[in-house]
Formats: sequence, structure tokens, C-alpha cells
Amino acid sequence: MTTSRRELLKGVVATASCIVVTRAARGASAATSALVQPKGANTLRVLVTGGHPGDPECVCGGVIARYADMGHEVVLLYLNRGQLYCGPHPLAECASIRTEEAQKACAILKAQPVFASQVDGQSAVDNGHYEDFQKLYDAQNADVVFTQWPIDAHRDHRALSSLVLDAWLQSGRKSSLYYYEVAEDTMTFSPSSFVDISTVEPRKRAACFAHTSQNPAKWYPLQEQITRFRGTECGYSQAEGFIRHAQSKDAPLPS
Repeated sequence: MTTSRRELLKGVVATASCIVVTRAARGASAATSALVQPKGANTLRVLVTGGHPGDPECVCGGVIARYADMGHEVVLLYLNRGQLYCGPHPLAECASIRTEEAQKACAILKAQPVFASQVDGQSAVDNGHYEDFQKLYDAQNADVVFTQWPIDAHRDHRALSSLVLDAWLQSGRKSSLYYYEVAEDTMTFSPSSFVDISTVEPRKRAACFAHTSQNPAKWYPLQEQITRFRGTECGYSQAEGFIRHAQSKDAPLPS
């Protein structure tokens, strides 16, 4: 995390112009709120991708819970099974341990887990992996897709972002595409869309703490600082912020 963001997370008050813009955006979203209410064929298929088990829950747990509570179908697609680290347990057990943790987290958020076949810390982006990921991506038939910001300190995060972008392009850009931020890993991130997570934050927290092997008590408070700061930008107690791809259509985000 850059020095400027650390300063922001210490409680710098959002500027008046920012508050005006976000309030106007909130009013605009109210006009499309009917689209979010699922009525049979209007149910959305939401795909939230992450480099590792725990990434989607940590940064998108609120929007996942909001969509699921509205009756929409939410899938969490993990690039790998977290084979590289699981606390004090042997590495040979990490994949099974972290898979089980992800399943528990998804149950809390009312989402479905799906796993790609890559290995933690060894993510590859080449023609073969593009094709494999494309098949998995297309099978989800998503209306809205969330993925990691391409300018990120973690290689697996950057790899996932590239794979998702390519799959989105190859699929004809038919889904809405949004990027999210991860605590100290994400750089130069300035969200333009916000989702109020104030009422569902306890579920997000519970889903994150389902990943016990990852010591969530250590990293969750930092992510919470971000959601509290994002809340100051749009008038909520806590919010998650996203950047919509410039060539993506708007999605009916929970309002």
C-alpha cells in the first residue's frame, strides 16, 4: 500500500466534491434498483473471481451477500486452491484445507464455489491457460463479473486479472466487468462505483474468518479500514468500491 493510501486510511475526510458526486450516483442507482430485484428470468448470474480462496470474500464479501440476499445466483471462482500456505499444516494438506474453508465461506455468503486448476504461486498466462480459463468462464454464463485490479503486487492477482479480461473480450463483452481492491496489494485504485455493505458486514467478516488457516485476525482489520474509508466517500458506514471497465456496460449493483 502506498504512503498516500495509508494517510487516507487514517481518516482523511472525503472532499465535498466527492460526496456530491457519489450522492448523485446513488440517486441514479435508485432509478435502476428495480432491475436488481429478481423476478424469474430477471435473476442475475454474478461471478466473483479471485486469485486465491479468501480473496473474493475479503474484498467483495459485502456485495456478494447483498446480491445473494436479493435472490441472485453468485459464483466465487478461485484461480487455485491455496496450495502454497495453510498456516502450521503440511503443504500437502493445504489444497484440501483451503478448499474446505472456501466452501464454508461460500455457505455463509450463500454463494457457490468453483475452482480453476492453477497452482498457488505458479499462475501461468499463456495460450493454453487462456483457453482453459475461457471454458470455465463461459460455463458460468455471468451477467456481472468482478475481478482483481491488474496493477497489483501479487503475481497470482495480476494473472487472474489478465485471464478474466481476455475471457471477457473473447466472450463479446456481454457481461458487466468490475475491478476490486485488496488491502496493501492493490495500487493506483480510485473507485467510481460503491455498494453499501453496512448491514451485511458481519456476514462478510464471518466468511473471511472461515479461512482460519490464513490468520484473518491479522489482515481483516486492514480491509475493514478500507471499507470504512470508502464509506466516507459515499455517505455509508461501510462500503466496497469498484472500478467499471470503461468499455463495459453498467450493472445493476445493489443500491
